[in-house]
Amino acid sequence: MQRFTMPKGKLRETIRANIVAFLDQLPEDKEWRVEIYQAKRARSIQQCRYLNGIAYKLLSDATGYERDDISEYMCGAYWGWRDKLKPGKVVARVPIRTTTTDEHGKRSVLSKIEFAEFVAYVQRFGAKHGVYIPEPE
Repeated sequence: MQRFTMPKGKLRETIRANIVAFLDQLPEDKEWRVEIYQAKRARSIQQCRYLNGIAYKLLSDATGYERDDISEYMCGAYWGWRDKLKPGKVVARVPIRTTTTDEHGKRSVLSKIEFAEFVAYVQRFGAKHGVYIPEPE
C-alpha cells in the first residue's frame, strides 16, 4: 500500500507528479483501487490522555462507574444511540459512533477539532452534574 498526502502550498505539484509517476508504474495486468479522501489531523495523544486521565477519571471518581461505561455513555449522549443485536438475541443500546469508529463501525478517528468539541461536551456534562473538569493545559 502506498499513501500520499497532498499538502497546501509549493510542494503540491511535486507530490502530484510523484502520484502520477507511481500510478504509471503499476502493472497493467492487475486491477488497482485508488481512494481519495480529505486529510484531517487526528486527535493528539495529549488530547486522549486528557479525556481518559482527567475528564473520565473525575467522572468515574464522582459516580463510581468504570471508565469504559462512562466513555460509552458520553459517546451515546453526544452522538445518539442505536440498538444492536448481541449473542443470545439480546438487544443492547450502543452509541451510534465513538471517538474512533463511525456509525458503520469502521475506524474513523476524530480530528483534533472534532475531539476538542467532544471534550467540551464532556466538560459541560460534568458541570451540569456537579463535577468540575478543568480545562486542558
